Amino acid sequence: CPALEVHFMQTAKFTELPQPSSLPSIHQLMQEHSLYARRLETLRAKLHLTEAEEMEEVRLKKMKLRLKDEMERLRRLGVALPPN
Repeated sequence: CPALEVHFMQTAKFTELPQPSSLPSIHQLMQEHSLYARRLETLRAKLHLTEAEEMEEVRLKKMKLRLKDEMERLRRLGVALPPN
């Protein structure tokens, strides 16, 4: 059945592990996550946020979460964390 064949091909893509050279380093992701966290701290220190700052806060939170998810995915693939 062609529909099953297409479904299998799509599923196969998700089970293939990416090449190590194509993975961002966990260290890079951690640095970017830290950068967003510091900016969020700056925004949270303000008594009132402008509409643009509120939108930035939401965007930064989403980006931090995306990075955290990516770091977890890499950890599960066995990519080592950098030494402290």
